Amino acid sequence: MKIAVRYYSKGGNTKKLADAIADALGTEAETVDRPLDERTDIVFLGSAVYANGVDESVKRFIRKNAGYIGTLYNFSTAAIAPSTYKQVKKVAEENGVAMSEREYHCKGSFLFLNPGCPTDGDITRAVAFAKLAYKDAE
Repeated sequence: MKIAVRYYSKGGNTKKLADAIADALGTEAETVDRPLDERTDIVFLGSAVYANGVDESVKRFIRKNAGYIGTLYNFSTAAIAPSTYKQVKKVAEENGVAMSEREYHCKGSFLFLNPGCPTDGDITRAVAFAKLAYKDAE
């Protein structure tokens, strides 16, 4: 089964989750600037909420790689806002990409908010989410 982990992270919070997920699944986490080069069964896509929205580069990744994505799994961080799931799902649906209802979201640190987040526990839960998603897809 082909797996990819892609993410967009300004402050490093989402990158921490992406690196842990990729390590647990035996692959590498790469930014959304790196396109998929072949059909990929599972794509874990990490993003965050910036100024109340998902960054355009995440949307562009979905649009440009739609034909290579089997199932998309969302994971995200945010200092205050809820997960990016609804925003990412909207773009996925518009581009014919299947998206799992399973997702992972946790707080991220920003300025004085949520120092130390994501925590070790958050990272452990992100890995558990990814392993369960992988198991479900087998």
